[in-house]
Amino acid sequence: MKRVVITGAGTINALGHSVPETLEAMREGRCGIGELDIRDVERLSIRIGGQVRGYEAESHFNRQQISLYDRFTQFTLLAAREAIEQSGLTFEGQLAAEAGVVLGTAGGGVNTWDENYRAVYEEGKNRVHPFVVPKLMNNAAASHVSMEWNLKGPTFTVATACASSNHAMGQAFHMVRSGMARAMVTGGSESMLCFGGVKAWEGLRVMSKDACRPFSANRNGMVQGEGAGIFVFEEYDHAKARGAEILAEVVGFAMTSDASDIVMPSKQGAARAISGALRDARLDPSQVGYINAHGTGTAANDKTECAAVADALGKHADRIMISSTKSMHGHLIGGTGAVELLACIMALRDGVIAPTIGYEEPDPECALDVVPNEAREADVDVVLSNAFAFGGLNAVLALRRV
Repeated sequence: MKRVVITGAGTINALGHSVPETLEAMREGRCGIGELDIRDVERLSIRIGGQVRGYEAESHFNRQQISLYDRFTQFTLLAAREAIEQSGLTFEGQLAAEAGVVLGTAGGGVNTWDENYRAVYEEGKNRVHPFVVPKLMNNAAASHVSMEWNLKGPTFTVATACASSNHAMGQAFHMVRSGMARAMVTGGSESMLCFGGVKAWEGLRVMSKDACRPFSANRNGMVQGEGAGIFVFEEYDHAKARGAEILAEVVGFAMTSDASDIVMPSKQGAARAISGALRDARLDPSQVGYINAHGTGTAANDKTECAAVADALGKHADRIMISSTKSMHGHLIGGTGAVELLACIMALRDGVIAPTIGYEEPDPECALDVVPNEAREADVDVVLSNAFAFGGLNAVLALRRV
């Protein structure tokens, strides 16, 4: 079994257009959630989101590329550019054949769907652009990353709702650990902040109209975000041999299914995923210092997750810090676990624990150390990243400081 390390990271999200900008915002407890600037926002009852501000596609891509790239693909390519540049890898020869891409997304080209449904049904057009299908398909981002950087190994997309990124990164971890690949570009992206995307989520009645307040007794729902988080997972010996900077080591992964309800989470399913990740990493619960929570800000999710953490970690649960960065950047659905992994790396490398902002009232059913409102300095060696999705699909990653 090979050791797996992270040698590159990239992002664009509501907190920043790069990893340094994002980590600075997390340290400061800055909120990237605000009023939505989208077409027909006045027809929505939910008008806030973690929208990427100050972004212009024309500054990064030419007209032909924009005709092929949905917004979620654009975000992916920009984050991949940052991650691969940091890694220092050039994918040529045998390495190109032994490197691939596994990405997560729940909606794929939602903006393309929205634009073309509007054109056909509202504006009465009888033809759409010939690239609509390749632009909206869920695997578009993974395919374009592979073509841009000559990645010829396993390349595919995982769609498991809000756990998509963690499932994707877990598969990348398995591939490198098993020796199937020497390096994998992995993570996830999402961009559902368009009229149709938000309107669909409104129907679930799980959205907040004012703020995301995970674990706070007065929380009233989740807030959507958008963006991408991309990483380079690499075989440890390969990274060491070329003198690469190592950001963290991925040491464990587990995934479970609740097999119970399409939207209501299960404490047992989540707890089994947490325990499974620790077993896979050969770690004791007492070694965990921080958990990046799924922490959506809904009543059902937050209390279920806290109960699952308590079940999985036992007496150590009260000694572990747990926070939800969704309070700052929103819930990126299929891309959320990837952006949240940045907070895990920050905890390990910089000794800074990202806070849960918007916390106002203690909830006895969420009676863990949720790092309320302000970042905290702490020395941690092991962290977990939780993702629990609609459909009862759970995925947990374990990372260790190198």
